[in-house]
Amino acid sequence: MLKPISLALLLFLAVSFQVNAQSGRPDVEKKLTELGVTLPKLNAGKGNLMRAVRVGNLIYLSGHGPDKPGGGQILGKVGDNLTVEQGKEAAKLCGVALLASLKYEIGDLNKVKRIVKVLGLVNSTPDLTQQPQVINGFTDFMVEVFGESGKHARSAIGVASLPSGIAVEIEMIVEVQP
Repeated sequence: MLKPISLALLLFLAVSFQVNAQSGRPDVEKKLTELGVTLPKLNAGKGNLMRAVRVGNLIYLSGHGPDKPGGGQILGKVGDNLTVEQGKEAAKLCGVALLASLKYEIGDLNKVKRIVKVLGLVNSTPDLTQQPQVINGFTDFMVEVFGESGKHARSAIGVASLPSGIAVEIEMIVEVQP
């Protein structure tokens, strides 16, 4: 039988680590707070385009751009008026936007089993060859938030332009709990 002090210590440790019992990972919502990331509140989409579509345990998320926390988006072309570092920040902001849509779709980000596949599009000059380094801004953020479950298969390509002149657009496929 556990002594009262031992039971209190176990309770303290469980609360302190905020471990998601189903996955063994740290609590995703708490991790976002620790990182200073606030997900924007979303409304139902308009028209025929959907931010996310669920098929079984997979969520397919449409391409999302780099939404700035104060409004607007990061615009420009990496290799011209944006550096690779600025492109990485834009890719991370795409990740924040994607997580907001994912949370809207599934309600709790702790239901995520793993990030499966990512397609990163970089608005870049024809001679830029560092698109993977730009999309690392997204990938590193997903691993920071989800741990090992944030590692994913990925493609990173350069394109001549993106809608409204945004710097980066990213789409992803996520496996969630049933």
